[in-house]
Amino acid sequence: MSGFLAWAQRRPWVWSLMGVLVLWLALSLLTARFSPQSLSGVAASAAFLLFPALGQMLVVTTGRGNIDLSVPGVITLSAFMSVNVIDGSDLMLPVGLTVAAAVGLLVGAANAALVLLLRIPAMIATLATGYVLATGTLLANRSFSTYRISPALAWVATGRVAGVPVIVLLALAATLLCAFVLRRTVYGRLLAAVGQNHRAAVLAGIPAGRVTAIAFLAGGVASALAGVLLAARSGGAFLDMGSPFLLQSVGAVVLGGTLIFGGQASAAGTLFGSVLLVLIVTTMQVAGLPAGTQDIIQGAVIIAVLALAGDARRRRAPRPDATPSPAAATARPAGTSP
Repeated sequence: MSGFLAWAQRRPWVWSLMGVLVLWLALSLLTARFSPQSLSGVAASAAFLLFPALGQMLVVTTGRGNIDLSVPGVITLSAFMSVNVIDGSDLMLPVGLTVAAAVGLLVGAANAALVLLLRIPAMIATLATGYVLATGTLLANRSFSTYRISPALAWVATGRVAGVPVIVLLALAATLLCAFVLRRTVYGRLLAAVGQNHRAAVLAGIPAGRVTAIAFLAGGVASALAGVLLAARSGGAFLDMGSPFLLQSVGAVVLGGTLIFGGQASAAGTLFGSVLLVLIVTTMQVAGLPAGTQDIIQGAVIIAVLALAGDARRRRAPRPDATPSPAAATARPAGTSP
């Protein structure tokens, strides 16, 4: 058992995957309608959540309590902007995607500037940015003139290939890309170093500000892409369409094993955490719980995970009054003479 726990500790995505399997089996026993086909529907819903969650994961990994609360505003505003620009034409799809990406980049740059240059805590800075975006969304809503969706974009959001939703395939590709960046690139190693100890990273010559800024920029673009895809699935944009993703993007990250304190991220865990969160919501809907109660339960689950993570961190941290063992006290660095 201890061997499994040690193995799972190095792979935090295992716990969210186990949660997905347990909930799926429970729903299969409770409802005769729940099947592998319905699980693909859950995976499709989770895929839309995955994109802002992956962006949130990068921001959280930078540490120092960084979190992006402007996600709902970016999703909603990019949805309005893309639908207006594309106007149902595949020819305008590249322009619409560029406009949405520009929205994400601008918001990410604004968040990074507030956090890094003005030294405003990320939670306050991104919340303020979200309020500004809410005003921008109201203005965009006044000029909203179409509900036509590009056929190609609608296929990506709702189509299937060999019975598998295209959006799920896109989500898997995004997960693999993030996993590659985190594990196989210089930026991924720098991101982990900054999140683990910001001051030590700076003293080691790591451009911590640049690493953090890139995370905010990537988070903004990921949320903007989610807004475009959500507009394609729902057949248009509407106010507050991004509101559910504020809590859920954070929930998917922490349920997936990414440390809220920074320094450790799991793209696969974020994927399974997204599916697990959607399954939790599905379970509550099957049970007939009202929307307010569902939000309370989601918040309680996230708080419980954060509390467990904080307790685990305290257990791993050395006590300040701890005395070294005799062996450690008499040990000498390698290469030194007695």
